[in-house]
Amino acid sequence: FMLFCALNAVKGMVIKMKRIICVFLVLLVCSCTASQKETQKTVYAMGTILELRAFGATAENALSAAEAEIEKLDNLLSRGFANSEISRINKEGGGAVSADTLAILQKGIEVSNETSGAFDLCIAPAVDLWGFYSKDYYVPTNSEIAKVLPKTDYRNISLTDGRVNLSRSTQIDTGGIAKGYLSSRIIEIFKERGITSAIISLGGNVQTLGTKSDGKMWRIGIKNPDGGLFGTLDVYDKAVVTSGGYQRFFEEGGKEYHHIIDPETGKPAESGLKSVTIVSSDGALADALSTAVFVMGKERGESFWKDRNDFDIVFVTDTNEIFITEGLRDIFQSEYDFSVITK
Repeated sequence: FMLFCALNAVKGMVIKMKRIICVFLVLLVCSCTASQKETQKTVYAMGTILELRAFGATAENALSAAEAEIEKLDNLLSRGFANSEISRINKEGGGAVSADTLAILQKGIEVSNETSGAFDLCIAPAVDLWGFYSKDYYVPTNSEIAKVLPKTDYRNISLTDGRVNLSRSTQIDTGGIAKGYLSSRIIEIFKERGITSAIISLGGNVQTLGTKSDGKMWRIGIKNPDGGLFGTLDVYDKAVVTSGGYQRFFEEGGKEYHHIIDPETGKPAESGLKSVTIVSSDGALADALSTAVFVMGKERGESFWKDRNDFDIVFVTDTNEIFITEGLRDIFQSEYDFSVITK
């Protein structure tokens, strides 16, 4: 009888343990499923389609917060909105601005200084003269360009105690840095809400958070200016931003005129490049440098890169040569021949 009781007790313990293990496994499976759940959102802002993907149990909340941030920054920075802060200070020649507008102007002026004006927040007068903003395209005369050149100078902006002052009737255009600033803000919002895996695509700008949910790196395609892709990059915690003359242009008299204006000449940059891709952990920096390095050209851009250690470059020249900087050696794949630039 005692043996029978002992056996029943052991049997009861085994059944109880099985139940505990089953409950544990169910909880583990539910936890893994929640942590790998993908949530997506598509938003139209800043003149382009924004696609956001985040993984995790808090992804839906994070994406809702990101959408609110997108709307806020679009309303602050877009020249297309008559009541945006940028439109107001352009119209009034300055005034008090919000912390976000001040931050993006400070970053833009910093990059402008570092690139000797190859990136310029005051490029708007020249962009407007060529019709790239209104889409009423026009090839201006040299005398017309000469009249706007004094306005296309970032040194016409001064910032004092949260206020902006514009001289020489200049106009600010944050289009060359705003999407990068926005993507970095979204990454911050994701981190604050416990997201560790996400990817953002903003019309040519891509920024990643962590790796994919399976632990693999994100594979980002680099567009071939002549169509298709010419390569890919495997990245994590990086922004990948491409600028190229092929993205927006018009043709007149058998000649193509692209939208990337050289602030020094007031004309579309003739730098010997078809496209420039910047890889950096800073989205705003990558955005601004993709324009600046395109304007600089390969030699100046390469020299600028060698003086720093916080970004990498993919160059595509007018003769279809591909050059990558050393930091991309192990993460760039292409079926085309390419050369590695070393320090």
